[in-house]
Amino acid sequence: MTEILTITLNPALDLSTSAPQVVPGPKLRCAAPVVEPGGGGINVSRVVHILGGASRCLVALGGKTGERLGALLGAAGLDVVAMPAPGETRQSLAVTDDGSGAQYRFVLPGPRWGEGDVAAALQLAQDTATANAIVVVSGSAPPGVPVDFTARLTAALTPQGARVIADTSGAALAHLAEGGRAAMPEILRMDSEEAEGLAGRALPERRDSADFAASLVARGAARQVIVARGADGSVLASGDGHWHVLAADVPVRSKIGAGDSFVGAFTFALARGDTPDRALAWGQAAASATVTTEGTQLCPRALVQELLPACPVTPL
Repeated sequence: MTEILTITLNPALDLSTSAPQVVPGPKLRCAAPVVEPGGGGINVSRVVHILGGASRCLVALGGKTGERLGALLGAAGLDVVAMPAPGETRQSLAVTDDGSGAQYRFVLPGPRWGEGDVAAALQLAQDTATANAIVVVSGSAPPGVPVDFTARLTAALTPQGARVIADTSGAALAHLAEGGRAAMPEILRMDSEEAEGLAGRALPERRDSADFAASLVARGAARQVIVARGADGSVLASGDGHWHVLAADVPVRSKIGAGDSFVGAFTFALARGDTPDRALAWGQAAASATVTTEGTQLCPRALVQELLPACPVTPL
């Protein structure tokens, strides 16, 4: 397999629990919490590992929470490349209302980075990534990290043959979507809400999402663009065509980690030599498997394989 490196600048110690009812005012007596490592790139590496692949996981860790998170990553069998964060690693909390099934998610911002921290992360990523590796930049950026971080990383890694997969949001996504750079990510992924924000209009149909994704490819935002459409699956546009993958019809318990699971399985499939359309099926099967699990749990390998036939890919 092609080597995979994931980058997580803003990891989190994820706690998930439930309460009979989530209401303001009284103390809420919760169930025993489930504690798991969290953050986009970390989850991508976890999914690659679940599916039988291997990756290196570059993570910024700080303070006692960072130590605890690092221990969880080691216990999960991940190959961790740790760098010091400029402050305490953040935590996140997900609470499910047992009565309604509604899920409430509380996510803290993480420590503020300076330019020296950013430069150190860029250098470590460049030193760690092997020639021709797939490098996944996923998850939110900590406060202080500039919007052009992924563009700078791509420019640094492209000369050594690396392919960058970017799954970001907000101003960082808008910056990548501008395109016009000689070095561009191999894959740029976003959800429908993010795509509609960039497009400035609704994208109600699959073809609408595919056409918008193709416009981003044409302006040089990435060589391939994926737009996730929730229960309607995902579309992928590249210079070779447009495809849609159907999401499996499964009961939804928690959507946490579904996007990361998609990217993890998609990356796993690419790394072993699958074509992008086949990788699209693996990504969607993993996302569909993850939403069936509780809290912050990710996709079981057997269920991903079981759901693959329920995620057909068709040209658009």
